[in-house]
Amino acid sequence: MLSLELAGQTYSKAAHRRVLLEKLNGRSEGSVEFKHCNISAVLIHLGCPYLRGYQPRANYQRLLREVVELQVDQSTVLDSLALAAAHLPAIPPEIVDFSRVETEAPLKQHRVGETSPHYGNPPVKRDYLAIESRNRSLGQAGEEFVFRYEQWRLAHIGKRDLAERVEHVSQTKGDGLGYDILSFDANGRERFIEVKTTAFGKDTPFFISKNELHFSRNAGTDFTLCRLFEFRQTPKLFSLKGALDQHCDLDPVTYRASFS
Repeated sequence: MLSLELAGQTYSKAAHRRVLLEKLNGRSEGSVEFKHCNISAVLIHLGCPYLRGYQPRANYQRLLREVVELQVDQSTVLDSLALAAAHLPAIPPEIVDFSRVETEAPLKQHRVGETSPHYGNPPVKRDYLAIESRNRSLGQAGEEFVFRYEQWRLAHIGKRDLAERVEHVSQTKGDGLGYDILSFDANGRERFIEVKTTAFGKDTPFFISKNELHFSRNAGTDFTLCRLFEFRQTPKLFSLKGALDQHCDLDPVTYRASFS
């Protein structure tokens, strides 16, 4: 199903579930759905995209992790499709209903039972999520999307003067400031927005720089992370105010930020 989704082809989760239930004794539909959510968590650990609609559940068994690792490592089709998806260029959509874009942020998940291992160096061919994070075309398209969203948001609340002052600073002043967009709240207070964009799901981890982390800590509640996800389908976003490490688990080596 993941390969079909990455290829842009149709599939049926319900049909797939019915086939599985015929092979399993005494399993409920809910248990099969939950196991797919466990698989999503393993895929994230391996640096892979996960199937939309299966929210990652991190308390998975060691055997499941080993089987998924083997499947990912041996699937040349999935490797080609995930790599192509990570590299695929992007452009901002021309027409967007910004009133339907924002959604709730995910919460940190706390594992129960057996914990999955430290991210470290996963035993797979590639970290597709890290590759996608270096996709400059996708990153720039996401920043342009949020720039337009911020202009719309301020104009929508009657602050057209502030909307005209929104600045895409990563383009006008350079990419080393620790944030991408200068915007404002309703009272005119500055908002420093760092944009992270993915074509994959809401719970997909993202990568930050040491400079971005330090700036978020120094700016406090004036700093906002804007996470864009499912960018190539129907772009959605959520926002988190304050230091990045307040909201995410950070790998100390790669600065990979995740919610589980």
